[in-house]
Amino acid sequence: SVHAAGVVIGPTPLTDFIPLQKESRRGRDIVTQYDMHASEAAGLVKIDFLGIRNLSILVLAIKIVTKTKGVKVDLEQIPLDDEKTFTVLAAGETMGLFQLGGSGMTRYLRELKPTSIHDIMAMVALYRPGPMDSIPEYIKRKHGKSPVTFLDDKLKPILEKSYGILVYQDDVLLIAIELAGYSWLEADKLRKAMGKKIQEEMAAQKEKFITGCQEKSNLSAQKAGELWKLIEPFAAYGFNKAHAASYGRVAYQTAYMKAHYPAEFMAAVMTAESANAEKVAEAVKECTKMGIKVLPPDVQSSRPDFTYINDTEIRFGLAAIKNLGNDVIAYIISERKSHGPYQSISDFLKRTSTVMNKKALESLVKSGALDELGDRSTVYANLDRMLSYARKHQKEVKTKQSSLFGALEQESSGLHLVDTEPIPKNTRLSLEKELLGLYVSDHPLANLVEILPKACTPIDQLGDTKEKRALIVVVSEVERKITKKGDYMAFASAEDTTGSLDLIVFPDSWRTLADILEPEAIVYIEGSFSKRDGDAKFIVETAHTVTKDLLERLNSQPALSSTTAETAPEKHPKYPGGVTITLPSAYNPHLNKQLKNIFEKSAGPTKVRLAMHTENASKTIDTNFRITYTDNVRNEIESLVGKEAIAIQE
Repeated sequence: SVHAAGVVIGPTPLTDFIPLQKESRRGRDIVTQYDMHASEAAGLVKIDFLGIRNLSILVLAIKIVTKTKGVKVDLEQIPLDDEKTFTVLAAGETMGLFQLGGSGMTRYLRELKPTSIHDIMAMVALYRPGPMDSIPEYIKRKHGKSPVTFLDDKLKPILEKSYGILVYQDDVLLIAIELAGYSWLEADKLRKAMGKKIQEEMAAQKEKFITGCQEKSNLSAQKAGELWKLIEPFAAYGFNKAHAASYGRVAYQTAYMKAHYPAEFMAAVMTAESANAEKVAEAVKECTKMGIKVLPPDVQSSRPDFTYINDTEIRFGLAAIKNLGNDVIAYIISERKSHGPYQSISDFLKRTSTVMNKKALESLVKSGALDELGDRSTVYANLDRMLSYARKHQKEVKTKQSSLFGALEQESSGLHLVDTEPIPKNTRLSLEKELLGLYVSDHPLANLVEILPKACTPIDQLGDTKEKRALIVVVSEVERKITKKGDYMAFASAEDTTGSLDLIVFPDSWRTLADILEPEAIVYIEGSFSKRDGDAKFIVETAHTVTKDLLERLNSQPALSSTTAETAPEKHPKYPGGVTITLPSAYNPHLNKQLKNIFEKSAGPTKVRLAMHTENASKTIDTNFRITYTDNVRNEIESLVGKEAIAIQE
C-alpha cells in the first residue's frame, strides 16, 4: 500500500539510497520500493504531511470577515487568553472546531472549563486510547477536587504543569533521562519501542528502566516497577508536546473565529463540508442554536458556496445541490452578474437555456432554488413544459430566428404554466432533502413539537442513560441485513428537530416492525441505548406510525410498549439487586449467544449475574450487562434456560 501523506527526504537524490517506481494504480506518482521502515533504515527521513480541512475553513472565514466587515484577522497575533473563546469552549459549543468536536470531548470540555491554551493542548493530547483514562483525574486536579500527587518528588519538575499527570511523550522521555539515566538517544529508542510494541525490545527496556531508576534515583524496585506501569500504556498513544501545541493552537484559532465571527465561521464550515450532507445538516442545527438562520438556495442570490448575508443569516450555496453541475452553477451566477436579477421563470429559462438540462432544472426546482421566481408546486408540475420552452428558445437562438418582439414573447408564444394543486408539505420537504441532504425550509416534525407527548425525549437530550426511552422521529434510511441464522434485522437512521440517531432493529422486533419503519415515515419508537467503543446505537423494541389518535393516547399515558397502540403500557420494574441466571453445567456457545442477544437488545438498569453449578464447584459472576427486566424479556430467557434457572434479587 502507499501512504497517503508520507514523504521521504534525503540529502542527495533518493536513488542514492533506495529504488523508486511509479505508483501502480495511476502510474504518475513516484513512490519508494522499500516500506517506511526499510526507507528509514537506509538513511532517509520520513515525514507525514497532513491535509487539515480546518485550515481551509480558517482561511475562508478570514476572507469572508475581510470582505463583509473590512477586518483583517491575523491568526498569529490573536490573544491566547481571550475570554470569549474560552466561554464558547466551556459551553460545549464545539461543532466545527478542530479536534474538539464529538460528544465525548465536548462533555470533558464542559467539565474542564479551560482557561488557557495549555488546557486545550492537554485535552488534545489526552483524548486518545490509553491517556483518555486520565482525563477525569486531570479535571479534578485542575479544579482542586483531587490532590496533586507525584509517585516520586523527582517527577515534580516534569509533571508540575499537568497536575502530576503524564500528558505528552516528552514526559516519558524526560522521566527516562532524569530518573533512569537514559541518554537522549536511548530515550528515543524507548519511545519507539513503546510506540511500535516490539515485545523483545520492551522486555529489555523494562529491565534497563527499572535498573536505571534504582541506580540513578535510588528508587526501590517496587516504585520503579510502578513508574514503568504508569508510562508503558501511555507511551504507545501519546502525543509529543510540539504536536499537541500545533493542534491545540489550530483548535484555539477555530474557537476564536467561532466566538467572534460566528456567522462567517459557520458559512466557511458548511462550504468546506458541502459534499457531506450529514455534516451540513449538523452545521445547520448548530446555526439554529446560535440564532443564525440558514436560508434555502436561490438562483437570485446564492453563490457556489454558502454565503454570509449578515450576522443572523447564511444563504445555502448552489454547489450543495445534488445533480447540479459546476458549469451550470457558474453560468447562472455569471449571467446574473452580467445582466442583473432574473425577472421571471421564462426570463431565467431563456437566459440559461444554453446550459440547462432536465437533471439540472429538476434539481433547482426540487431544492427550492426557483421559489423566488414562481410557486414551487406550479413549477414542479410544469417541468416538462419549462424544459421544452428552454430548448425551443435555444433552437431559435442557434438558427437566428428568435422573435423580434422578445419583450412580448411571454404573452404571445411564450411559456404558459398550468395551475396545479399545492404539493403536500411532507412531499415538498422530501424532495428538498433528496437534493440538499437535509430539510431546510421546514421540518416534518415542526408542527408536532408543541404537542409531543411528555414521555418522548428529544434526540439531543438522550444523554448516556441506559434507561428505556421513547422518541418521535422521521426515518431517514433503512438497510435490511441477514443474520448468521438467516433472520432479517435492520440498521436505520432517524432524526427529529434536534438531531439524528442510528437505530438497530433486531430480528424479533423487525418481524413486526418492517412495514412501519420505512424511509420518510414519522414514527413513535421505544427502545434503549447500546454503547460500544463510544459508538451509540438506539435499539428499537417497538414502533408505531404517528397519527392524531396515537398522539392523544400518548398524551394520556406515559408510554406504549406493545406493537399496537391499543395495548396498555407494560411496566418496567427495577430490581436493584439484579437477576441471576443459572446456566447448564455443560458449555453451550449457542445458548450463550442467544442470551447475549437478549441482553443487548433489552439494555436497562437491572444487573445480570450468571451462575454455573458442577459436581465439584459452584461459581457466580457479575457481567457487564444491564437489562430492562420486563415480562417479555423474562419469557424469552425462560424459554432458553427454564423458569427455575432465574432468581431475582429485589
